[in-house]
Amino acid sequence: MDKAWYKEGVVYQIYPRSFYDSNNDGIGDLQGIIKKVPYLKALGVDIVWLSPVYKSPMEDNGYDISDYQDIADIFGTMADIKELIHIFHENQIKIVMDLVINHTSSEHPWFKMSEQGLGKYKDYYHWEKQKRNWSSFFGGEAWSYSNIREEYYLHLFAKSQPDLNWDNQEVREDIKQMIRFWLDAGVDGFRCDVINIIAKNNQHPNGKFKPILRGSEHYFDNPKLHVYLQELNNDVFSKYDCFTVGETVFVNPKSAGDLVNPERKELNMLFQFDHMAADNYFVKWFIKKFKPINLKKALSKWQNELEGWNTLYLESHDQGRSISRFGDLNYYYESATLLATIIYFQQGTPFIYQGQEIGMTNVSFDNLNDYQDIETHNIYQLGRRLGMSHKRMMKKIKLMSRDNARTPMQWDDSVNAGFSTQEPWLKVNPNYLTINVKANINNEKSILKYYQKIISLRKTHEVIVYGDYTDIDYKLKYIYAYKRKLHESELYVIANFSNKSRKIRDYEFLNSELILNNYDQLEVNVMKPYEARVYLKK
Repeated sequence: MDKAWYKEGVVYQIYPRSFYDSNNDGIGDLQGIIKKVPYLKALGVDIVWLSPVYKSPMEDNGYDISDYQDIADIFGTMADIKELIHIFHENQIKIVMDLVINHTSSEHPWFKMSEQGLGKYKDYYHWEKQKRNWSSFFGGEAWSYSNIREEYYLHLFAKSQPDLNWDNQEVREDIKQMIRFWLDAGVDGFRCDVINIIAKNNQHPNGKFKPILRGSEHYFDNPKLHVYLQELNNDVFSKYDCFTVGETVFVNPKSAGDLVNPERKELNMLFQFDHMAADNYFVKWFIKKFKPINLKKALSKWQNELEGWNTLYLESHDQGRSISRFGDLNYYYESATLLATIIYFQQGTPFIYQGQEIGMTNVSFDNLNDYQDIETHNIYQLGRRLGMSHKRMMKKIKLMSRDNARTPMQWDDSVNAGFSTQEPWLKVNPNYLTINVKANINNEKSILKYYQKIISLRKTHEVIVYGDYTDIDYKLKYIYAYKRKLHESELYVIANFSNKSRKIRDYEFLNSELILNNYDQLEVNVMKPYEARVYLKK
């Protein structure tokens, strides 16, 4: 196993708009992140991934970029980002930026010039005289008409997010120049947004019938993807000590392995979403009852079948809060710490999303207008057009809306959870009075303290990072157990993923050193509801 700093580090994802507001305008900003560096340092994280802070009209909260080499006014300035990079590095924290290169904003100068058919920009995007029948990830059609060019352009997401034409060498050169700009500024890596759909069939045929994502056969698993990624790696990434993690939709361990196999020199690791389907069918809006075995199956599959390096995550800016989806609010501390235990002792790089470490939960707004997310509103409208009731759509939104993860970070029990003295851009979750950083820090038995222990153990025991993974009694529905082994060291994780006490077999490893447990009292052969334990055998 090749060692690397990005394998040994722990990543903390910051959604800047919702992290901390330093100038009291209701929106988080770069200076707010700078003020909270001591908190990140105390938590023990080594890498921070920053969701987009680039210039943007903010129709999709910064994932619609109008200038890749400047900062949105609401977040600060180029001087602020340079100061942030410097302070992170002073504190031995590396910084990963979001790289959104499947699409730009329709306000980007490239698109404006392409729309007018000007010079080299004419074919920077996908244009057709006749509309194609592809559908968008956000619901609705993926081809929209430009009155200026009098042609249709492709947008796999919002209408204001036109897809770049990666077949165009000039596009690729401009993107490479932009990536070098940030690496030269001190950025240590990139999370590559929806990277596995950048390559399209440029003939743009109509799509076969599908209830969702019609036309996706023309951009999923396109072989040109590997050519583009190898070119990026060869020309840019390999010249720096950086790492890349790709957000990839609808991959399996085989197709993912082709992207992260070190010998192919494409990506270092990727996010897959199999385990995010533990409570839904295919896509998150088709909800099903959560069963622990569904989470176990998906996590185990990727541990055993991926030939490459895994990512370990339960939450992100695009997912509902894990404790609300997979945990049990009646066993709030126990289920939150169990989830952290089963995921972060597996092989891969841990990713923690802001607020996850204090057990933040989904919000439950009754008014649709309290949700700001463009995807949420588009899906609501689509559902209503398909005949679903308002009540049914609101139930889906309360569980799956991206805004569940975007409510302001809960720092303390003061006004607006200590995030801002002004009304925040998105309402604070009312449970901030009890769920907040201050309450966690002052409680020795808190979710935050448990996360700190996990991070400390990862730094202490190499077996947690590099050890091989083996399932134990895989077929058990509620007992989740596995072994990690490196040289002579063996680490065992066992968890009772249910709200009932359960007897367990007299495993030999139960005589080893217990290094972590989320209950104070231990009954060796009986596991209490949502009990999790970690044993070490040297």
